[in-house]
Amino acid sequence: QVQLEESGGGLAQPGGSLRLSCAASGFTFRFYWMNWYRQAPGKERELVASISNTGTIINYQDSVKGRFGISRDNAKDMLYLQMNNLKPEDTAVYFCKVSDFESWGQGTQVTVSS
Repeated sequence: QVQLEESGGGLAQPGGSLRLSCAASGFTFRFYWMNWYRQAPGKERELVASISNTGTIINYQDSVKGRFGISRDNAKDMLYLQMNNLKPEDTAVYFCKVSDFESWGQGTQVTVSS
């Protein structure tokens, strides 16, 4: 079955950086689009970034454009999210998700605070 394990979250200061990782298994990773979502307290889960199976098409939510970078390593079945110039409003639990499947990992907490 699809398994997704996020890691790399933590506490960062405003303006700081974090790099999230997602280890995927249970499906043929290189065939599928991958996504990063986040859910802040009291808010709905929202799509942050998407990347095509080959990595050639990338989309971002407007609020993270120019600050976040999604990437993937199809040889390692890994998905990444480089987050720069973090803002307090980026505080959320971050999840990776494979398109076409409804499985979710446990998420990784990102807290941006001084």
